[in-house]
Amino acid sequence: MDQERHKYEYQVNVEADTAPARVVRMVGKNKRVLEIGAGPGSITKPLQVMNNCRVTALEIDSEAIKKLSAYCEHVYSADLNNPAWPDMLKESAKFEVVIAADVLEHLYNPLATLKAMKSLLIEDGCIVVSLPHAGHSVIQACLFDEDFEYRDVGLLDRTHIRFFGIKNIQKLFEDADMKIIHAEFVVRNPENTEFAERWANTPQELRNVLAKNPFGLVYQVVVKAVSNKTEGEEIIMMNMLVPPQSVDFADQARAFLRARVSANAYSTLREIYVSVRKLLGKG
Repeated sequence: MDQERHKYEYQVNVEADTAPARVVRMVGKNKRVLEIGAGPGSITKPLQVMNNCRVTALEIDSEAIKKLSAYCEHVYSADLNNPAWPDMLKESAKFEVVIAADVLEHLYNPLATLKAMKSLLIEDGCIVVSLPHAGHSVIQACLFDEDFEYRDVGLLDRTHIRFFGIKNIQKLFEDADMKIIHAEFVVRNPENTEFAERWANTPQELRNVLAKNPFGLVYQVVVKAVSNKTEGEEIIMMNMLVPPQSVDFADQARAFLRARVSANAYSTLREIYVSVRKLLGKG
């Protein structure tokens, strides 16, 4: 019998516009990687299987470790809120990439953790981090409604204890004597988030005000950062343009159709999909 699905277990389509897919792409191939807070290995698996990375992982959840171990050279049971966690790696060679994918928001002291991650890098190594964006318009709508509604997953995961706006993320790395050299925004329209129902009941007047925030549709932020001593031009994220939400739902639909229907049926539906996009002027 298969093990029960873990809360943070999911499949990563490495071509998608999701934060996990972007993390995998930013890490690259054939790297020696340390992944902290690796969960059940949702990101670890494509790093090892598809990108041929050698991964060492830290995780506190014993059930997640059972799933994670299959994709790692080494796995350590570690509480990242214990400042002594880097000591268990003192005999290890340093890493080309250290990852914290949706992890820092769960920690009491994200800055101390980031500095510890930096200490485990080779001289020209990099850190890849994804963080939820607390400035998304749906969060502002929740605050306006006086209902900061925690949930099991998402922007208001009930285990989040730190919240970040764009400026806060930038300063976090600056305070760690690091610079962001690559950054990407995961964009989600409010109706495509876990708070779609809440957004549907948000007054239009408030929606119009929130639309004035250029970063209001940023759902997650994914960055690659290096030491200030390393070559590379620093990116100031407040100067970045926010792209429109990409149509990754079409990719998901195609994957679903390939799995569920015959090739002929898929071909017919694909033709319908292309025709509809042309009618909508989207090529």
